Order: sequence, then structure tokens, then C-alpha cells
Amino acid sequence: MWPYLISKARAGGLDAIDTYVFWNLHEPQQGQYDFSGRKDLVKFIKEVHAQGLYVCLRIGPFIESEWTYGGLPFWLHDVPGIVFRSDNEPFKYHMERYAKMIVKMLKAEKLYASQGGPIILSQIENEYKNVEAAFHEKGPPYVKWAAKMAVGLQTGVPWVMCKQDDAPDPVINACNGLRCGETFSGPNSPRKPAIWTENWTTVYQVYGKETRSRFAEDIAFHTALFIAKGGSFVNYYMYHGGTNFGRTAAEYVPTSYYDQAPIDEYGMLRQPKHGHMKELHASIKLCRKPLLSSKWTNFSLGHLQEAFVFERNSHECAAFLVNHDGRSNATTVHFKGLSYKLPPKSISILPDCKTVAFNTAQVSTQYGTRLATRRQKFDSIEQWKEYKEYIPSFDKSSFRANMLLEHMNTTKDSSDYLWYTFRFHQNSSNAHSVLTVNSLGHNLHAFVNGEFIGSAHGSHDNKSFTLQRSLPLKRGTNDVSLLSVMTGLPDGGAYLERRVAGLRRVTIQRQHELHDFTTYLWGYRVGLSGENIQLHRNDASVKAYWSRYASSSQPLTWYKTIFDAPVGNDPVALNLASMGKGEAWVNGQSIGRYWVSFLDSDGNPYQTWNHIPRSFLKPSGNLLVLLEEEKGNPLGISIGTMSTTKVCGHVSSSYPPPVISWQGENQINGNRKRNHGRRPRVQLRCPRGRKISSVLFSSFGTPSGDCETYATGSCHASNSRAIVEKACLGKERCSIPVSSKNFHGDPCPGIAKSLLVDAKCS
Repeated sequence: MWPYLISKARAGGLDAIDTYVFWNLHEPQQGQYDFSGRKDLVKFIKEVHAQGLYVCLRIGPFIESEWTYGGLPFWLHDVPGIVFRSDNEPFKYHMERYAKMIVKMLKAEKLYASQGGPIILSQIENEYKNVEAAFHEKGPPYVKWAAKMAVGLQTGVPWVMCKQDDAPDPVINACNGLRCGETFSGPNSPRKPAIWTENWTTVYQVYGKETRSRFAEDIAFHTALFIAKGGSFVNYYMYHGGTNFGRTAAEYVPTSYYDQAPIDEYGMLRQPKHGHMKELHASIKLCRKPLLSSKWTNFSLGHLQEAFVFERNSHECAAFLVNHDGRSNATTVHFKGLSYKLPPKSISILPDCKTVAFNTAQVSTQYGTRLATRRQKFDSIEQWKEYKEYIPSFDKSSFRANMLLEHMNTTKDSSDYLWYTFRFHQNSSNAHSVLTVNSLGHNLHAFVNGEFIGSAHGSHDNKSFTLQRSLPLKRGTNDVSLLSVMTGLPDGGAYLERRVAGLRRVTIQRQHELHDFTTYLWGYRVGLSGENIQLHRNDASVKAYWSRYASSSQPLTWYKTIFDAPVGNDPVALNLASMGKGEAWVNGQSIGRYWVSFLDSDGNPYQTWNHIPRSFLKPSGNLLVLLEEEKGNPLGISIGTMSTTKVCGHVSSSYPPPVISWQGENQINGNRKRNHGRRPRVQLRCPRGRKISSVLFSSFGTPSGDCETYATGSCHASNSRAIVEKACLGKERCSIPVSSKNFHGDPCPGIAKSLLVDAKCS
């Protein structure tokens, strides 16, 4: 997917690609490096370069980014005396060794700009100021050491520290956040540029928190404001988030990551974000000469309005007219003898200090509707085989301890799963008993004598939880098996190496007696039997373990089936809406965890579709394997494809024309006469291979609503549909001028009009 995604980013007006370098991917075991397949950092950078873009390399090596353990390999946890991210010799030794290895590898390939390569900027550490105070006197020396170490690697390009206001010279301090044009205090030296390392395009999802998105207008406003105030670099986090394949997502983070970014999880354009940002980028680049050659001046245009002007001479001038007032109607301001109407909370960009090329609040690009289409069902029991997971008793444990062991330090991140088992003697079979288990992560499944009795889980903001269930005990010896499950490792915070998870206390209430088993002889087993025999592989050695599907579902069951790849090129996804919680593999590759049973406050799952890259698939005979922890029903699973099925535009006659209609630099820096052929337009475009098959709605006049809900207003041109159908039907793309002339007359003179078109792509 790399070439395609990079080309979409370039088409969106980007100049550079940021990427982290994932230490726990590249050195999973100490001294054992892996840069194969999709871990091939050099190949990725070369692909970016081949498409004419620069690279900004965020080496970290701590990266956070909702990535398991913040990118640190878990073996670091066991280095004697180590304290992560502090003035600690063991940590500094391994951090420097890793950073040197990465830089040496990239230098050998001549990938730094100082060598003629694409890397123009590198980052060391990540948002350290958030935790620095917790390390007391060990924090500031670490910052100075990290900066000196990085600069000493002599890459020939600048280094940056994000959210580190006191970044030591010559390292550049940078801003992360939603509104760096408003919140960033600026570089800590006049010799440093203003850099925004993370402009969040949405708010990432976690289990247990409400889903929030960010509108294109807000992203555009704050990006333009940062540039207007002298900003020289803005990185979108994320422009494409993609998929947390395997077990790479951090604790309580879904497999789908930043799906609301300008390029969605499947590599499809998220409209109008992608298109609106593309227009913004183009309008800023129309200002490039005055931006790069002039000092900016700033003055008031009103109570909450101001201008930022870059003017070198009468031929090179660009202006950003800002309206900070988001509460009122449009505000009229006066600039250089002309009047301009600024919508609430918006910025108008004037590349020639006269003509508005773009306004951040006026979205002229199309809206798109993504639809999942079911292509194959798995609703027949003959299609499935199953393997019931082994529930270990105390006798079958791998090792024992007289205490409750911490989960992460026991599994060493080799598995999400850790069995805690113990046994005790019951004198009677009728005594009422209650099991209470306190845990810190993240799920718990409880079994007594091999029978399931219940589950419980925490959430992102409340990791501690309690399971309490009645115990169906028998006379004599009883086995209690408790499966602790991690849904990703923590990814941030001070003293990450000290974080704990797993069972903290276990008690059984029998009649009037409370028995505490916290300090007791426990048996342990890391991982599941299906993991140990690698059931996810398409290997003859595991075929004997599978049996015919039985409709009586039980927790901890593996399922497998075979399917053919859907025809065509649309992205493929697995619909797991009928399942509970677990992990899925296609042809041996994990497509990530799923947790459909975790519902938001409205009763909806956070994610039901899991992305299957087409590069994982063969034309036929693809193996699908699922580990289901709960009691999901595999007969409800289906394979589908994702596509943009509808496109919609809503443009007012008062909007600026598309930025592409500016005819070269002569219009700006020479003959600055207004091109009267420029008109606002509704521009629609179906994905490649599809054409506009029908016009669902069209109204030129005063249509009400937006692209989600709309209706004809009091003013409506009766020929609206006919005009649009003539321009668009049967075409992949079309462009309709928003003007009375185009609709053969003015349906309501003296009233501002707009055009709203909703069309179907087939």
C-alpha cells in the first residue's frame, strides 16, 4: 500500500512524510534486528523520495503514539537498574546504541538531505515535558544528554523535540496539539523556525471514551493561523493512520487507527477533509514568494479580527485576514481599501493582497459516503471448523509461585494471555461461595473446574475492575482458573517500567468466612494452547487439532474457514459484528484484535470491520482464523468491500472559486487582473472505475440542510436536476458553476444562492 498512500498524500499537497521508527518492531529481542517486509525502513524512505517528497524521521526511540509500550521493546524492562527516559545510565546506553544503529544505517544509504537524500528533519524523544517533573533532578540532565547525543550523530539536518520548550540549542522546540497557532509560545531562539509536529486531524479512539472527530474547517483555520504567524512546518497527525495489525495497539486502543484522517484506514480519501486541506495547501503555496522573502506584520481589523501581511514590494504581497469570532454572523472588515466578508471563525487567504483564494470555513470540495458491501457470508456450519481452547488446571500449570505475579513481567509481551490457577478443598457441595477478583488489566475470564462462570473488564480511564461471581463448587478438590488478558501494553507516562497489570487480590466468601488467596500457591501458564501450536498458520502440522463446528458456542474457541478474495480492487474488510472479543488472522498474518462487545454510551461497538489489505490475499483459498474469547457466533461473519458510493457538494455563490483556477504566478506576481472566468463550482468525482449513475438531489437556489440531510428551499431553479444530470451523468467527474447564467436565469433576484448536489457512484 505504500506507493498508493504516498501518492495520495502528494496529491493532497503535502511536501513531506513523517514516520516514527518503532524500536520494538526493529529490535524485538536484544541484539536481534528486523527490517524485513513492512518493517523495511530504508525501502519506505526511498519510496517517499521516489515520489518527490521529503521525510521527517521521528526516531524517538520512545514514541507513545497509542503504540504498545510506547515503541520500547519489552526486554528493556529486564535490564538491571534501568529507569526509562531519565538520567539513567542503562537506559541511556541502550537508547544511544539504538539511535546510532538507525542513523548509521540511513547514512550508509545516503538518505539524509546533507547527502542528497530526502530526510530533512529528525526528532529525538517525544513530548517529554509531559513527564519531566516526575523524574525530579533526573529529568533536565536527560533532556540535555538526549539533545547532545542526537546532534553528535552528525546527520547534517536539524533535530527537533516536541513539547519541549527548553530544548537545548541547536535542537528545535516544537508544538503538538489542536491549536498551535493559538497556544504555541514560539521558538526558544530567534535562530529556530516555528514547527508544529502534531496537528491532530481527529481524536484517536479508545475503549471506554466517547468518539470525537474534528471538522475540516477547524483543521484549516488553525493550520492557516500557524502559517500566518510565521510557522514554517506543519505535520498532520495523522494524515493516514491505518491499521494496528497484530498486537501493536496500546492498551484499550482499537485496531482501526485515525480512520477519520484525510486518508482513511483503507487508503480511501476522507472527504471533505482531504479536499479542503488540498485547497488550503494550494492557496498557501500561491503565497510562497512573499512568505519566504518577507517579514510579516500584524494589525487589528476589528475587535476579534486581525490581518497578517507578508509584503516585500508592490508585486509580492500576501495576506491572511483572520476572524476569531465564532459566535456571530459574518463580519465585514476593510483591508487596503477593499471590503471583505469573513465568516465566523475563519481565515481568508489573499495571495495577492487583493483577491480571496480560499476561506477556511467555506468548504467547496465534495463530501463522500463510504459504504461497506457484503460480498461473502459464512453462515453455513459446513464452512467452519473449530478448536476448543484448553482450560488448564493447577496440575497443568507451567510454573508456580506463592503470590500473584504481575502480568506483563510474567508474559514478557509474548502473549496477551496469562493463566492464574489455584486449587482448594471443599467439605460440602451445597455451601454458598462467592469468588471476588480485583484486577488491573484488562479483561478477566473465570472458570471453576473447567466451567465458565463469568467475565469482567476495565476501560481506558478506569483500568481497575472487579469480578464477583457465585462459585458452583463440588465436594473435594476444586480448580479455579483465571485468564488475565491484556489488550495492549501501556504507551506512556513516567516510570513506564514500573506499571503493573493483572490480578491484585483474590478472595472466596464461604458462608461467614472470607478466605484470601492473594498470598497462596498459584500455578501459571503463559499464553493459550492454540497460540503455542500456532493454529493461525496454514500448516499441515496443525490440521489434526481442528474438528467440525458445533453450534453450542463456548468461550475461548478458535474458528477457521476458507474464502476467496472479492473481485475488483476495492479495499477488503472482515465484518465481525456477530463476535465478542478476540483476534483474527488471514493467511497467517494477524489483522488485529477485535472487541465488538465493548459498547459506547449509545450502545454501539467501537469497531466491527477489520481491514484486510489485498496484499495479504490470494485469489482463492484464503485461510481465516479467529480466536474468540467470548461467545460470538461465527455464522454471522462476512467479507465485504469498502467503496465511496455517494458524492455530494454544497457551494454558495459567495465562496471563492477552486484554487486551481488561479492561472499561474503571473496572475499574482505580474498582471494581477482578476480572471472573470473564475466562478465557485460544485465539483464531484467518483472513485476510479465508477461513474455518476444518478443524481439523487439537486437544487440551485436556497436549499436547506447539508450533504447528510437536505431539502428544497423557498428559492429553487426548476431545471436544477436537468442541468446537473446533463453535466454529470455517465462521467467519473463533473464541475457545475454556481451561477444564474449556468441555470438559464435567476430564480430569486437579490438573494444569495447556493447549489447542493447529491449523486450516486456506480
